[in-house]
Amino acid sequence: MDSIAINNNADPGRNGVGSVQYQLRQYAESTLGKASLHEAVVLPEGESLDEWIACHVVDFYNHINMLFMSVSHHCTDESCPKMCAGESYNYFWRDGTNYREPTSMPANKYVKLLVKWIDAQLDDTNLFPVELGQPFPPNFKNDVAAQILKRMLRVYAHLYWHHYPQVCQVGLGTMLNTSFTHFVLFVTKYKLVSDTELQAVKDVIKILA
Repeated sequence: MDSIAINNNADPGRNGVGSVQYQLRQYAESTLGKASLHEAVVLPEGESLDEWIACHVVDFYNHINMLFMSVSHHCTDESCPKMCAGESYNYFWRDGTNYREPTSMPANKYVKLLVKWIDAQLDDTNLFPVELGQPFPPNFKNDVAAQILKRMLRVYAHLYWHHYPQVCQVGLGTMLNTSFTHFVLFVTKYKLVSDTELQAVKDVIKILA
């Protein structure tokens, strides 16, 4: 639905992920339960994969919502005039209704629209059934969940590239690293996010591995 622009010639710069690698390594040591996270993404025997994915979508949504809100006062139209991850990855919003074409906008507006859009998806019982025995739509994994998780990844990427020191300052560095590690393990195991999207945070993934 939306799009990503990748600038392969961009210089990561001192304000990018590279500038906080030392901090990341320090916090990587405090990332809790790495071994248990590998086990936590495994589908329990006899459970529905769609239900398992839906459960995790809600959990990750709650995580990114809280993490972004904790530093949202630092993410202004002036400080973050576009939704991006460094200079190489620019994200454009499109929802098919109010924004029919990929649209560049400040990061805080992108995230606000994303939260509203995810809320609408989660409240749609045709997409996220609440009645026992009600089936998920056939395209739930590859279209519905994958699209939501792809956009969630962009929030993680923006936080790491542009707000990691502030996240640490409010005491949520460990939570961000743990949540993101869990997220990556989950979406890679079930092939829910493309390698192209993950490139924006490949250095973070290596550090936290």
